[in-house]
Amino acid sequence: MFGRTKKDIESILQRDPAARSKWEVFFTYPGFHAIVYHRAAHWLWYKNFKTIARLLSFISRHFTGIEIHPGAKIGERVFIDHGMGVVIGETAEVMNDVTIYHGVTLGGTTLQRVKRHPTIEEGVIIGAGAKVLGPITIGRHARIGANSVVIKSVPPNSIVVGVPGQIIVRSKKLPTADSDQHTEQMPDAIGESMESVFNRLEKIEAALKDKVKHLDTPAMHAPEKGVWRGEDFMI
Repeated sequence: MFGRTKKDIESILQRDPAARSKWEVFFTYPGFHAIVYHRAAHWLWYKNFKTIARLLSFISRHFTGIEIHPGAKIGERVFIDHGMGVVIGETAEVMNDVTIYHGVTLGGTTLQRVKRHPTIEEGVIIGAGAKVLGPITIGRHARIGANSVVIKSVPPNSIVVGVPGQIIVRSKKLPTADSDQHTEQMPDAIGESMESVFNRLEKIEAALKDKVKHLDTPAMHAPEKGVWRGEDFMI
């Protein structure tokens, strides 16, 4: 128990530049507290003290703002950053070295008493506000963009963004010691799609102007990737 707790604290120090000491993490990180509470509740749940386990889970939710069902399986070195609003359902499985940001839901999509929550494999990062729903699998080292809604399984080393979630990058190279997968810029799927549409419109308008003399409306502007300007929406 104490060995796992020590590993949890060390992993937080490695992944959160705002963390300055082990004592700071131990006393002030709600994500760490929620994991500690959950381990005790999970043990009670599988010893068939289910009501006590749910009560402990309820107390944890009150103090941390993080709701983890006692039946959920949580691996080692799982980091719930900030944590407020995180919900992890009964049959969810979160494996080692996963990072979960605030507002994330690992939810179910059926009322049947079956495996109905997602499995999150090793090294996955789930951005703030994302919803991962159903008995799907998020492959190792995948990244889920903020506010995405994922309802289909995701292959390893992929990047998913949007509603519903779309796989933007497949089989992404694993981060090296010199890189930081947490700070890499996530793709702007909508921005890139709109850019291609606007570029196409500019070509069509340019071709029409050569044939139709009275076509004098200004061309639409293709936005730079990730940068939106007011005139981008003007015709």
